[in-house]
Amino acid sequence: MAKTKELSKDTRNKIVDLHQAGKTESAIGSLCLSQASLGIKAGYTLDGVPTHHRSNSRTTSTGAPQGCVLSPLLFSLYTNDCTSTDPSIKLLKFADDTTVIGLIQDGDESAYRQEIEQLAAWCSRNNLELNTLKTVEMIVDFRRNTPALPPLTIMNSTVPTVASFRFLGTTISQDLKWDTHIDATIKKAQQRLYFLRQLRKFNLPQELLIHFYSAVIESVLCTSITVWFGSATKSDMRRLQRTVRTAERIIGAPLPTLQELYTSRVRKRALKITLDPSHPGHILFDLLPSGRRYRAANTRTARHKNSFFPQAIYLLNS
Repeated sequence: MAKTKELSKDTRNKIVDLHQAGKTESAIGSLCLSQASLGIKAGYTLDGVPTHHRSNSRTTSTGAPQGCVLSPLLFSLYTNDCTSTDPSIKLLKFADDTTVIGLIQDGDESAYRQEIEQLAAWCSRNNLELNTLKTVEMIVDFRRNTPALPPLTIMNSTVPTVASFRFLGTTISQDLKWDTHIDATIKKAQQRLYFLRQLRKFNLPQELLIHFYSAVIESVLCTSITVWFGSATKSDMRRLQRTVRTAERIIGAPLPTLQELYTSRVRKRALKITLDPSHPGHILFDLLPSGRRYRAANTRTARHKNSFFPQAIYLLNS
């Protein structure tokens, strides 16, 4: 979760989402595991007798097989030194998905563009190929008169500017409103209600129906809920809660409201941050001299007031 910050008139954020693909020399080779013996083991039951089969082993000197328990760790070690050198630039990595967030002040984009160039050069040196076809840039700028900006270019390819993009399952829009994400969430949850109805037709016990709802439907509704639910409009909240009420009628038992889930999860996340001095947002939870309440966040806009940290402080104080 990124720290929220009020933007001045000469400040804007630029976010570029990059995808890595096609590694010609893998982390395995770089980590001295160049001769790995790999095989597939399968087990099944035939006429009540457990049967196990193992494929022939193959020795590989490059690449990490998909599904291998070591592959994520090796890739994380391989990309560990890919970091930002400028304090105004944040580089977020999750598997092969890399996002660069730049804070542009007074129209100076030199640090931001230099960071992108360094990232592309790092990938080239480490035999990683940036997939420019899946790379997009989004500009967050709340000034009334937004000046025209030169396009971002990576390896002679122009990066398209978009109004929204999907980041780890959450759709972020340049106006920081959540209509698009909420629409997609409701649609996905309603599609899964069909399976809940089918299970009800087969007279599945109510307890199992509740477990199915929690695992398959509630998990969709609550994805990154601490980020966006506080800023949702009342209309969107009613639409979301309507999905929960539909599930209640199918199951025939009360279910926790989304407001209750949001409140409990914000409190839980905030408490973890207050106990973790290494978290970037730890400094925002400033105890008053009484030691019982936290200093309220200074917010100037409803957008900032409804974001995670001000809401978390408010809930901890209430």
